[in-house]
Amino acid sequence: MTAHKNEISPAIILVNPQMGENIGAAARAMLNFGLTDLRLVNPRDGWPSASATANAAGALEKMPPVPVYTKTATALEECHYIYATTARRRDMIKPVFTPSTATEDMHERRAAGQNIAVLFGAERSGLDNDDIALSHAIITVPVNPDFSSLNLGQSVLLLAYEWHRQKEQAPVPQAIREESEKNTPVSHAHLLELFERLETELEAHHFFRTGGHKPIMIRNLRNLLTRAEMTDQEARTFHGIISALTGKKTL
Repeated sequence: MTAHKNEISPAIILVNPQMGENIGAAARAMLNFGLTDLRLVNPRDGWPSASATANAAGALEKMPPVPVYTKTATALEECHYIYATTARRRDMIKPVFTPSTATEDMHERRAAGQNIAVLFGAERSGLDNDDIALSHAIITVPVNPDFSSLNLGQSVLLLAYEWHRQKEQAPVPQAIREESEKNTPVSHAHLLELFERLETELEAHHFFRTGGHKPIMIRNLRNLLTRAEMTDQEARTFHGIISALTGKKTL
């Protein structure tokens, strides 16, 4: 399914949610604070969900139809900047925000015409490293270190509240810039094309000599390139570099 236009930001993306009740609670929290762009990736119990509808208290009926994806990357296609929510420290180097500082950053990016999204992981395991590698930054909640258990609905509620609280002071959004402009951030779909092309050429030229390490090396490469926050023009330049090195035309 093609990602839909992110008209109200941020998009809230639940990755591998396990219980319909928690999806409903997340939708209810979102609509309380004016967010309606909910997307699901591989919900365990399928979709639509009667338990989600019941727990949403009418919120799902007032929101656009919830799209369901099989891959996180597909749910992010038109997004320019992605935040991953996680309570655990990772090996990846990324900016770390609280919900308050993250939503301040989100409002600034939306004012510049960027589409943004926030990833939330499964209730028990959270986001895996491959999904976190797709993100530009991490959001973590400064909770009691002796008891840091937040359920999915609570996590979404914290972020939605901070988004709404800061909305009055947020910069006025501008129109999306034309893609030809040099400062247009590359969309996730175009960044994914670059990832896949680079990985294909590295494979063809025997870069991944140790097969067992290939998934980790790919994750590290994607994390590195995502952290660069490339513009559309810079991504095209990177394609040109690959072409020059391989003697092949750009995509």
